[in-house]
Amino acid sequence: MSVTEQPAPGTGPDEAQEQLRDRISADSLTTRRDYLRIVATVSGGLAVGGLGVASGILHRHGDTETLPEARKVTDRLDPGQSVAFRYPGEEDRAVAVRLSDGTLVGYSAVCTHLACAVLWREDRGPEGELYCPCHEGVFDARTGEVTAGPPPRPLPRVFLTEQLDGSVWAIATARSGEPAKDALCRQFGDSRPEVAQRLGCPDATRATETGRT
Repeated sequence: MSVTEQPAPGTGPDEAQEQLRDRISADSLTTRRDYLRIVATVSGGLAVGGLGVASGILHRHGDTETLPEARKVTDRLDPGQSVAFRYPGEEDRAVAVRLSDGTLVGYSAVCTHLACAVLWREDRGPEGELYCPCHEGVFDARTGEVTAGPPPRPLPRVFLTEQLDGSVWAIATARSGEPAKDALCRQFGDSRPEVAQRLGCPDATRATETGRT
């Protein structure tokens, strides 16, 4: 019997009151237990998530030693436009932006603070901005560097290339704060040594010289 139900017929006043008190106590206990369980679950999840991001336990965008397979991002991207896509894996959210001067930039769309989604806002500043609404994190659209809020690191970069037909492709990634050359040499070194040599990667140059001797 819930607190809104009536006592069974034939029940005396004292017995009915006792049953009602028992039911209220049981319902209150259940409610408190459920509430505490939900709070503990949510709080524990946030704590684990925060610690995981801070310590590097959770997956980080672009954290791979091998060259990802190139992926088509879009058929065309005009100045001031952006497009969301997945790269290098299906679980890796990314965003490509064409800046007002025609420059193509690509980044992980996962905030480096607590992994919330990062959005492109064209109307903010002369070049727009990348914005995390969860905790007001802001990243520079041209560099991915943090310009406001709590994010501790810049956004990992996604390297883009544009084909003659105007299509945009993602071809490689960089870890947060990793220099472009280091990232490209790390991924192209074994898979595409000729590209690594053109980039001036030290290991590729030494390997070529060794092969000639």
